[in-house]
Amino acid sequence: MIFDIHTHAFPKKIAGAATGQLSYRSGGLEPFTDGTFEGLCDFMASQSVYGFALQNIATNPNQMKKVNDFAASCARKNVFPFGSVHPDAPDALSELERIKELGMKGIKLHPDYQGFFVDEERMFPIYKKASELGLCILFHAGYDFGFSAPYHCMPENLARALSHIDTQVIAAHWGGLSSGAEVIKHLCGLPLYFDTSFGYGTRPRSEALEIIERHGTDKLVFGSDCPWHSPEMELKLLATLELSQNELADITCNNAKKLLEF
Repeated sequence: MIFDIHTHAFPKKIAGAATGQLSYRSGGLEPFTDGTFEGLCDFMASQSVYGFALQNIATNPNQMKKVNDFAASCARKNVFPFGSVHPDAPDALSELERIKELGMKGIKLHPDYQGFFVDEERMFPIYKKASELGLCILFHAGYDFGFSAPYHCMPENLARALSHIDTQVIAAHWGGLSSGAEVIKHLCGLPLYFDTSFGYGTRPRSEALEIIERHGTDKLVFGSDCPWHSPEMELKLLATLELSQNELADITCNNAKKLLEF
């Protein structure tokens, strides 16, 4: 059984423009869906995915509530939308309360798109509030192909931020996209999850094996970053890592079940 913790979709009226812009910024990466929630559901079904979490990002303060309204509208059996808050929004803390009231289990933060370093002091009240509410936090971590350096959530920065977070944390992209050595040095063994999204073709097998050895399969959750990668692609990488059937089952579904309590 497969649960994908890292997927994306957009409201119908902006889906085409949003995926087109993101494709351009990433150097022409082709999406696997049309960017809509309906397209994502159809594609996940075609990939034999049991369920998924939908990651949403408030890229400016003015759109924050609309992003979360859209997220909440996507809740289904076995579909768990994450909300988002923007650090520059004056009502970010009360919006976290609304996200909780809407029944969402976590939030997605993308430090590069949202303009903050993960270990900035101004983020600590947001982390504290999310922790009090029991909201999981999924961070984009490592490089981002749509931006140039400096990147805002590198492993060393995230390791420092963890002392201010008392809730479940997921570092996307095996702990940091294109940052394997730093992940191994600064994050492996710490109390957080890594998701496997966008690993196929970007995460060398040797790095993945070392991350598993040092961090453990109990702290890995399956993700694809669909529509930019497919679940099938990420399963191909996992198939090369000499995992037992129990370890594979933990990564592809069981750990997410424990994390999100479904």
